[in-house]
Amino acid sequence: MAESERIRQLAVLSAEAASKRGALDVVILDMHELMAICDYFVICHGRSRAHLRAIAEAVEERLEQEQIRVDHREGPRDDTWIILDYGPIVVHIFSEAGRSFYALERRQQ
Repeated sequence: MAESERIRQLAVLSAEAASKRGALDVVILDMHELMAICDYFVICHGRSRAHLRAIAEAVEERLEQEQIRVDHREGPRDDTWIILDYGPIVVHIFSEAGRSFYALERRQQ
């Protein structure tokens, strides 16, 4: 499997893991054309701080099954955002208010 296809597959696995943990409005954005630091954003939101943590844990556990470990993790300091940075894939797990405020999907267009 080509590296680019493997990275896309890992983005899909991240989104599926988030969905299985009840994440809301899960989307995958192809960032190839917009930035050099990553290939995909996976964006979703949860209902509470505990839900954000549960979603993050589900994504981390699923990618660890593929022998992929998170490079850097941020949050939740203010209950609005957790970032899981896997290098070519960055998973953004927001509160509903945080997602609306940062509006990453609108910025991509």
